[in-house]
Amino acid sequence: MSLREHALSLFRGALGTVRPAPMLRRALKLQGDGSPQLLVKGQAFPLKRDHLYLVGFGKAVLGMAAAAEEILGEHLTRGIINVPLGIQESLQRAGMQEMLLKPHSRIQVIEGAKNNLPDAEALKGAVAIQELAESLTADDLLLVLISGGGSALLPAPIPPILLEEKEKLTKLLASRGAAIQELNIVRKTLSVLKGGGLAQLAHPARVVSLILSDVIGDPLDIIASGPTAPSSHSVQDCLQILTKYNLLHSLPKSVEMVLSSSPTKPTAPENYSHVSNIILGSNRLALEEARCQAEGLGYAALVLSAAVQGEVGHVATLYCQLIQLLCLGFSSLAEGPLGDELRGNLLQLAAELQIPGLHLEEFLQALRGLGPDRPVCILAGGETTVQLQGTGKGGRNQELALRVGLGLHRAQATGASSPQGRCEILFLSGGTDGQDGPTEAAGAFCSPGLVAEALQEGLDVDAFLRNNDSYMFFSQFQGGHHLLVTGLTGTNVMDIQAILIRATERS
Repeated sequence: MSLREHALSLFRGALGTVRPAPMLRRALKLQGDGSPQLLVKGQAFPLKRDHLYLVGFGKAVLGMAAAAEEILGEHLTRGIINVPLGIQESLQRAGMQEMLLKPHSRIQVIEGAKNNLPDAEALKGAVAIQELAESLTADDLLLVLISGGGSALLPAPIPPILLEEKEKLTKLLASRGAAIQELNIVRKTLSVLKGGGLAQLAHPARVVSLILSDVIGDPLDIIASGPTAPSSHSVQDCLQILTKYNLLHSLPKSVEMVLSSSPTKPTAPENYSHVSNIILGSNRLALEEARCQAEGLGYAALVLSAAVQGEVGHVATLYCQLIQLLCLGFSSLAEGPLGDELRGNLLQLAAELQIPGLHLEEFLQALRGLGPDRPVCILAGGETTVQLQGTGKGGRNQELALRVGLGLHRAQATGASSPQGRCEILFLSGGTDGQDGPTEAAGAFCSPGLVAEALQEGLDVDAFLRNNDSYMFFSQFQGGHHLLVTGLTGTNVMDIQAILIRATERS
């Protein structure tokens, strides 16, 4: 098999383990008839007849709900899920029937949040979920399905704040340079359901949340703005942010009213004793599956990190230097001055990127133990950022792959990495939701020869990158052969990268 076929197999394997149906079937079991229990990852929750309810919100929740209803059967009393606009039609068109609810489902589906922005339909769904939660009693169990994109699908401003007022304030903060964490703190403070609000409204019912994480580090209070997790922020934090961006004295009257009457301290964690938050799927889980599959294919496989973040150009440099170091290892030159220089550069880059939980020195030590006899697979995941300068079409994964290709080409041209010639190298970056930016591709592949071959076809990689036009480059280059196209996957645990290297056959 080619490196490309191996990389594709690893990516599909990683996706398979975080698809809604297999994920739910692994985690969720129904036990006993007389006094039934819901088993969630080994935890037992007693069930009473006609007292099991379900709500959900997020991009992957439709498939999760379909699998959950199949498992729960007639034990499920009623459900409401809020999902992205058009998702049922898209899945139907893609032939993904297993992710759609059956015709006589007990779960009501509401579609909203066009372009991942809160709107009137999303609000309608949020209100329906709120009303269901408020109607529950101590006899009830509420199963909550959460995935990425859930925040836009759960907009319920605290009255008398209007959705338009909250959105206008959020956009104003963003335009003044507020970070995403700051925006989320303000959103949560002004929301009925976010920041633990849904769990509080459902009390005294038992609440069990099944979560598919699309956030680095899987923080419960950040995924979909933490509707069932205690918030670590208070109204004071919100006021500080509004002061910082000079907005405190130009707030709508409704926002002023809500802020002045909000509790000064967040709800204590002990007030969440009726809640169990369980992470079902994450980037780390997907990478672990890919690692096992790579070892099955004969690779020495290592996971670099499930929390790769930072500007796409810096991350591309990190991967390029890592590839060069691996190539030196295949040439038995890794312990020379060039190897030392590359290791020093990598440690400096990692310090600048501040990737959470990355122990690069330990990782580089593990690389030293790998001999040239086995092919090597390095896996990583997370989410990079792209600073838009042009008007082209692309996504962070395609741009990352193109930048890695350019970096390897330049290293070869300067002679800084002559051992590349003794290795076969492939780099893959793909989004697990199957969509990279506003394109049909999930990502792209690259190899060291990509730029030289593109130049022969009259394609200037630098020009495409300056215009953030990676999709157009890959579409035109070799008939789109280097694009990773999966179609909608029905899941989302951020991005996955794979570096595959093996020694070339020596004559």
